[in-house]
Amino acid sequence: MVSEADILKALSVIIDPDFKKDIVSLGFVKDISINGTAVALTIELTTPACPVKEEFRSQAEAVLLALPGITAANITMSSKVTAAKSKEGIPGVANIIAVASGKGGVGKSTTTVNLAVAMAQTGARVGLLDADIYGPSIPRMMGLTDKKPQIDRDTETIIPLENYGLKTMSIGYLVPKEQAMIWRGAMVAGALKQLLNDVEWGELDYLFIDMPPGTGDAQLTLTQTVPVSGAVMVTTPQDIALIDCHKGINMFDKVHVPILGIVENMSQFICPHCGESSAIFAEGGADRLSQQHATDVLAHIPLDIQIRQNADDGTPIVAAMPDSEQAKAYQALAGEVARNISILNRRKVNIPIIMQA
Repeated sequence: MVSEADILKALSVIIDPDFKKDIVSLGFVKDISINGTAVALTIELTTPACPVKEEFRSQAEAVLLALPGITAANITMSSKVTAAKSKEGIPGVANIIAVASGKGGVGKSTTTVNLAVAMAQTGARVGLLDADIYGPSIPRMMGLTDKKPQIDRDTETIIPLENYGLKTMSIGYLVPKEQAMIWRGAMVAGALKQLLNDVEWGELDYLFIDMPPGTGDAQLTLTQTVPVSGAVMVTTPQDIALIDCHKGINMFDKVHVPILGIVENMSQFICPHCGESSAIFAEGGADRLSQQHATDVLAHIPLDIQIRQNADDGTPIVAAMPDSEQAKAYQALAGEVARNISILNRRKVNIPIIMQA
């Protein structure tokens, strides 16, 4: 008769490639039940976007079915997103992720929207905040132009708009789209604080913040107001974009926000007629920058007409064409971001490794 100890010993051969420990020692294996020749259990990961989730499932099934007398193995995959907060954050929000560039015009908002939607598609609870007070673009990209959020009269908080499986908030929902925001820095900081704290975000695993260009008021307000889990930097391979991205990385380093990695946007132009790729903005820029700052290049996103058209139409390509090669690049990016957040959080809170007899 197979025992729980036998099952744990068998599963201990499965190694998590990020934590370099087996899934039993990491405490991922839960709710083991044995019913004759059938075994059922849950593998609880640190994120629903885990890139090796299905590999874990298939490996677990294989080692369990190899046990003497076991003819059925029912593996349930679940997740509990980790959070490590150094100061008081937004109630219910586990991780706040800034998506920044330093420079405008590199496709940061398009990257943020598709990253957030891709993360929501994994089953994660996701929010998206447009922190660009002067030039909000999230309302259009999310297909929510002319929509207005409601106010919860009991709590006096703003109820975020929802689309594509995530919650979203922007100053663009609150003012006419043609209105220019002629505000000084203090007013921008105050508006951003309200969008962070006066919105009914609910329970979120990840809140992505689409940052404005630069390294000024909005960036400082964000890092001083809430605990930012990490920053994703977006650049093109062009030298002029890399210079500003370098400054942005240095800014986050100074305020002790970890860099999760770099996204090289518009890395290649893909001809819609022949499929040939051309390095319009040069090559290898993000790789050189990542080496300089000892971080990773999370994704290379092409300069693609379909991505641009879907962004303008308010239908992110990840939602409109989820099986396309373009969407797969953002889906892989979501997995990398979730992976790096999980690693950072485990290091910060020093989660003990569970030792099995």
